[in-house]
Amino acid sequence: MDNLEELVMHLYEIQAVKLGQFQLKSGICSPVYFDLRVIVSYPAVMNQVSSLLFQCAKNNGLKYETVCGVPYTALPLASIICFSNQLPMLIRRKEAKDYGTKRLVEGNINPGETCLIIEDVVTSGSSVMETVAVLKKEGLKVTDAIVLVDREQGGKARLAEEGIRLHSVCSLSNLLDVLCKKGKIDAVVVQNVNKFIQENSTYKFTKQNGSAPAKKMCREMSYGARAEQPGVHPIAAQLLKVMEKKTTNLCLSADVTDCKELLQLADTIGPHICVLKTHVDILQDFQPEVIKELKAVAEKHEFLLFEDRKFADIGNTVKHQYEGGVYKISSWSHITNAHVVPGPGVVKGLKEVGMSLNRGCLLIAQMSSQGSLATGDYTKAAVKMAEEHSDFVFGFISGSKLTSKPEFLHMTPGVQLQSGGDGLGQQYLSPEEVIGKKGSDIIIVGRGILAASDRVEAAQTYRKAGWEAYLKRLSVPGDSCHSQQNES
Repeated sequence: MDNLEELVMHLYEIQAVKLGQFQLKSGICSPVYFDLRVIVSYPAVMNQVSSLLFQCAKNNGLKYETVCGVPYTALPLASIICFSNQLPMLIRRKEAKDYGTKRLVEGNINPGETCLIIEDVVTSGSSVMETVAVLKKEGLKVTDAIVLVDREQGGKARLAEEGIRLHSVCSLSNLLDVLCKKGKIDAVVVQNVNKFIQENSTYKFTKQNGSAPAKKMCREMSYGARAEQPGVHPIAAQLLKVMEKKTTNLCLSADVTDCKELLQLADTIGPHICVLKTHVDILQDFQPEVIKELKAVAEKHEFLLFEDRKFADIGNTVKHQYEGGVYKISSWSHITNAHVVPGPGVVKGLKEVGMSLNRGCLLIAQMSSQGSLATGDYTKAAVKMAEEHSDFVFGFISGSKLTSKPEFLHMTPGVQLQSGGDGLGQQYLSPEEVIGKKGSDIIIVGRGILAASDRVEAAQTYRKAGWEAYLKRLSVPGDSCHSQQNES
């Protein structure tokens, strides 16, 4: 038995490879599942995997100065490779700490050096691309990635499109062949898995009139699948995963003036929302302690905080407004927003503060008030600015979907169960119109919940309406170009 066959059998025996029916995070049922996290409890298997990964890099003649494992399963593999072969290693964090160095990459970074990426399983390649993006921001070169198992669902082609060569120790087809040969599975299982691979590619294309391959138009991707797409901002990915996990696309606009009421709202409505939007400067009894309590409630109920500051000044001014003053917004709010009137300087100023803290920004591209001037060329300029600063900007405040790029989120204010308006120019749209017809991702509801006699019941109603509109949108027919998530 050669080394690869021996490894496959070991992975099967410790249930790192499972056959059956497994629901992935994207909602798709897969006949095969990899749980390579379990190998940390089997030192001999860990050493065997690490040895084969290193040998794969050697066989392909790769040149590199340092190594980085994709968090988290590949981190111990990269550690063993570097220790055994006396190689420098870098550690990529998924989130920067809000104290100390606040870095996303730990280790001795030498800009200009080439870093080799180590990964356990690749499906769409999104996890690798997230790590590539972080390393490139540090001035490192990344050209190659080594993976233990390539699921053969488009990740290699997607990475190649981004200039990253993927080298695999084993493909899913190879693995199935070994298990079939050893009598662990039969030909029917192999056939079913191969059919699944073909029908669930993350990178499909067709040739048209003999021209270069053109990507197919795919059906709507789920929130979970979008979270795994290459280039998705960490805050956007975190938010999309929260939405998928909690089955909610509801943001509560907590426009209250009393700290006690704000905290009570956060605690009672928290289980039903993905985001809590605040106007901290209208709190009449604000004390810094309330922020500590608010953060604790947000962590308890798994929602993100969004301070609706609407920055609209020159870069140097917004930089101080964001990190300083009484409210110190950047220290606690996952998300903030800005007008595009001042030009790109407003984003650059906020980015100088927010990037190191792993914060994200929304641009105000449209407004729900009657007679708003945020239309036409203004809105187009907002989209262009977001694309040019996608390392910090991850979406828009808008009345509808402005771009088809899955990495950008759209949040729509002025939502009520019944369409209409108030006496001050606010225009209301229903969840069905916002999510189902206009293609937005998140409904922002304020008075529809705050003015209700039973706020929790109202929140549940809006949550249900928004989620049902989203599920209905997902059911629209289209090519089955599902985006698979890396299970690791």
